[in-house]
Amino acid sequence: MNTEITESLQPAEPAKSGQSRWQQRYDAALAKGLVRTADFTTLSGVQVDPVYGPSGTDEEVAAAIPGFDRIGWPGEFPFTRGLHATGYRGRPWTIRQFAGFGNAEQTNERYKMILARGGGGLSVAFDMPTLMGRDSDESLSLGEVGHCGVAIDSAADMETLFKDIPLGDVTTSMTISGPAVPVFCMYIVAAERQGVDPGLLNGTLQTDIFKEYIAQKEWLFEPEPHLRLIGDLMEYCTANIPAYKPLSVSGYHIREAGSTAAQELAFTLADGFGYVELGLSRGMDVDVFAPGLSFFFDSHLDFFEEIAKFRAARRIWARWMRDTYHAKTDKAQWLRFHTQTAGVSLTAQQPINNVVRTAVQALAAVLGGTNSLHTNALDETLALPTEQSAEVALRTQQVIMEETGVVNVADPLGGSWYVEALTDRIEAEAELIFDKIRAMGELGRKPGLDGSIEHPVGPMTSGILRGIEDGWFMSEIADAAFTYQISLEKGEKKVVGVNCHTESVSSELEILRVSHEVEREQVSMLVNRKAARDEATVTAAVRHLVEVAGTTQNMVPAMLDAVRAEATLGEICNALRDVWGVYREPARF
Repeated sequence: MNTEITESLQPAEPAKSGQSRWQQRYDAALAKGLVRTADFTTLSGVQVDPVYGPSGTDEEVAAAIPGFDRIGWPGEFPFTRGLHATGYRGRPWTIRQFAGFGNAEQTNERYKMILARGGGGLSVAFDMPTLMGRDSDESLSLGEVGHCGVAIDSAADMETLFKDIPLGDVTTSMTISGPAVPVFCMYIVAAERQGVDPGLLNGTLQTDIFKEYIAQKEWLFEPEPHLRLIGDLMEYCTANIPAYKPLSVSGYHIREAGSTAAQELAFTLADGFGYVELGLSRGMDVDVFAPGLSFFFDSHLDFFEEIAKFRAARRIWARWMRDTYHAKTDKAQWLRFHTQTAGVSLTAQQPINNVVRTAVQALAAVLGGTNSLHTNALDETLALPTEQSAEVALRTQQVIMEETGVVNVADPLGGSWYVEALTDRIEAEAELIFDKIRAMGELGRKPGLDGSIEHPVGPMTSGILRGIEDGWFMSEIADAAFTYQISLEKGEKKVVGVNCHTESVSSELEILRVSHEVEREQVSMLVNRKAARDEATVTAAVRHLVEVAGTTQNMVPAMLDAVRAEATLGEICNALRDVWGVYREPARF
């Protein structure tokens, strides 16, 4: 940067400048008591400012630093440096640890431990049958119940999951997409049975079906019925549960499948734009529904690349929302995101080293401005985390938050030549990928032989659907994953304990093992609950849901009625499978 444009500890002269506008916003937050303290110092007692950047008017800064308007100030478009003028001084990121195993009672105890030890929110990990919309007593569920997450068959399980945890006082994230809507209905009913007004619920539901077809592979139906359900949920939450975000667009699974950082960013934001087009196609106001969209990213091991990725994500999203989708408010232009450290980077060899990997990844997420964070446990390559390893993962975030000083200054790496160059590079790569997806969308929107438009929602949505049908996304990820794996096997990329520094003092880790008795107990409990309910009421509620599925009515109210009648997850999903069929991925060679 030009040395005449100083990055000084002294406040800027009053002027028409980004810094003065930032100062006004910061002072307003301070006056409202939204800053935790007015005095932030280093360990040596040096007082630090809330943010650093160039002094001078906008014109002076633009002349000295071409392109500075793309960097800007925290709380100001394009939000490269963060959504809020206060950074983490106003509110640190939410510590949101992903957890779930066995039955609802066991996971409830883990949640209470997390909250008691300083966790700021909850994040539900579901088992495979739940993720696939299957009941625990179905033959396809055999051997999987409770083993990679918690088993949830009905609203009764959801009640147990949050027993003694007031749902009006805690934010909850649920990582589930295929059967997300019926599972969320169970959460609403659990709140009702606690005496909590569902309109006050706060949290995030994943619901992102695009990434299922692209990477995770946990879908139920063809894409179109899933998009119908997502649109219904967006409308319902916007009208009835405004604080709950009905859609968390996930790049995490895309990155874990082997994509590059730029692919993760581009595929994820493209999916997000697709959901914006879905909302607009239903006549929804973008400034009303867009604040209900959030994102979920991976934080991998290339420290500065990850920081740049997060900064580029905010900038791209804000610009596209303003210029392409005509969002007018800051909140509709904001990209809010949760981060999870990279599970795929952890190693079974010398697993204690995973603590270090997770800490580095967590710090990158924080320096990139994440809004919430999950840190993986050291033993997650081997099994679900033990209580001790889960506590170490939690304490990792607390050490970063309480001891390092990184919360004192907003975007402390802003202006770094390296970080800004990486941010620009990743943004440019993402834009090229957007062009490819939109081009596929235009092809997909050509009239067919009958004159109809195959994918009428919008060019990005159409491009995503075309890319899924053609296997383009999967092919791109597979190529990136193969390239990375070859570099590991050749020793070009180093992984400590795997292909270098392999000497080690052997030590055994305690492993959490979920007993098969848990499955037997869950199945027995489910069978008893089915026997005790009013079967005629259940049948009528599910039949009504199927009838609504054949109309254009919003399906959420009918699904809530089915859940209140004690219909199970499998019964609801199987009834809809009968209506919509099951998606089968085409074989590709």
